[in-house]
Amino acid sequence: MSTGWRESRRAFGDAARWFVAVTARVEGRWERPGLGEWDVRALVGHTSRALLTVESYLHRPAESVQIRSAAEYYRATRSIATGPDVAERGREAGAALGADAVAAVAAIAARVAPLLDEQDGTALVTTVAGGMRLADYLPTRTFELAVHTADLAAALGEPIEVPEAAAEQALALVTDLAITDGRAGELLLAATGRRHTEGFTVL
Repeated sequence: MSTGWRESRRAFGDAARWFVAVTARVEGRWERPGLGEWDVRALVGHTSRALLTVESYLHRPAESVQIRSAAEYYRATRSIATGPDVAERGREAGAALGADAVAAVAAIAARVAPLLDEQDGTALVTTVAGGMRLADYLPTRTFELAVHTADLAAALGEPIEVPEAAAEQALALVTDLAITDGRAGELLLAATGRRHTEGFTVL
């Protein structure tokens, strides 16, 4: 098993545990504004999909690699990510968590994380963008967990304490996207407080 795969599993596991921990602090604030059109429940539901897609895609083997990196995955799915169905899927996922959403999120994480113990990262899975190696797909899920748990913490007024391994992987992906899209300068200026460009995002 490669060191890179072990580190990726650790980042994913740390991000999942952080998501579970922040969700446990929602208490009665499920209808508070979460992100954009989503309330907190829909945001938690959407974030839970970062776990559930790992589980479902492991049962959908691919015949070949079509997407070769996490950054390429995001470039390939930009139109999907901004489509009108995303908000509704988040709301549906939130509703699917049921009356005890905290317990449901904890159960999903407890079920999904061990699945990776049986993998070495070389499996080919069929994603919404096409066939990918699991080792290339998993960082996209860590990124989703890190970013949306940060969104959740912000919505709840909780500290935004991204686990180190997950933060390192998420920021590496942001950097990769910015460089390949020719937007490294904008990112550097924004990150260092030089300026804020309205609507700027590397995704």
